[in-house]
Amino acid sequence: MGLFDAILKGIIQGLTEFLPISSSGHIAAYEHYFGDSMNGLFFTAILHLGTLLAVFLAFRKDIVELIKELGAMCKDLKGLKLFKTKLKDTNPQRRMIYMLVISCAVLIPVIPFKDKIEVLGGNMVALGCFFLYTAVILFLADKCVKGKKTNADLTPKDGLTVGIFQAIALFPGISRSGSTISSGLFSGMTRETAVKYSFILGIPTILAGCLFEFKDAFGGGESLGSIFPYVLGFMVALVTGIAAIKMVRWIVKSNRFTVFSIYTALLGLTVLSYELFIKK
Repeated sequence: MGLFDAILKGIIQGLTEFLPISSSGHIAAYEHYFGDSMNGLFFTAILHLGTLLAVFLAFRKDIVELIKELGAMCKDLKGLKLFKTKLKDTNPQRRMIYMLVISCAVLIPVIPFKDKIEVLGGNMVALGCFFLYTAVILFLADKCVKGKKTNADLTPKDGLTVGIFQAIALFPGISRSGSTISSGLFSGMTRETAVKYSFILGIPTILAGCLFEFKDAFGGGESLGSIFPYVLGFMVALVTGIAAIKMVRWIVKSNRFTVFSIYTALLGLTVLSYELFIKK
């Protein structure tokens, strides 16, 4: 793998992982139309690590607070104090942890079907339709009434709603970040809370993907070659990821979410038009 490829794919991963335009959809389209793989599971895992670190750096203050609260929750397990405290009496960090667990739990029944769902990435007509779905929910999210819920106001219903949208986003072409931010806005969250919840929720998803990719790469005896392209790809994905997160936070707060809706709509229509009317 050349250095240019490492830079290009690092940019693709860093941007599409966080911009609400679907990283899986863009990678599937890139590989289908350009006939170029993303260069193996190990390289993909390295890129995911770059974007994972980007989330930690961008939301480091919130993540540190959540980690401290997890420690307090472990202490509360003694004497079963953890289970005696009502939800309304919990602090914002603990409440957010509970909601994140609910959102992640929704994925559990869907995991066995993940491979079958990902196969649809090779069907360009389906991919085009999924891009259009992303465009619709982003458009609706930008037009919905501004919510007032912060971490302190989240409910199990909110966690469940975001979790369902995240599960639907397993389909290639449907943006995970776009789905979870939109569902947060539909649930009445403030725009800042919806973005924060979405990206922090993505941590276990990205981490799990990395672990599976490393496992499959090493299990399949994948040849690595020179280490420099991997380091370069990691750094590019990290820097691009941080920039993408800042861009999303600014655009969502500025009521300009529709720009991503327009982009994914045009992309979906382009893919469908090519597949249905131009391709021979």
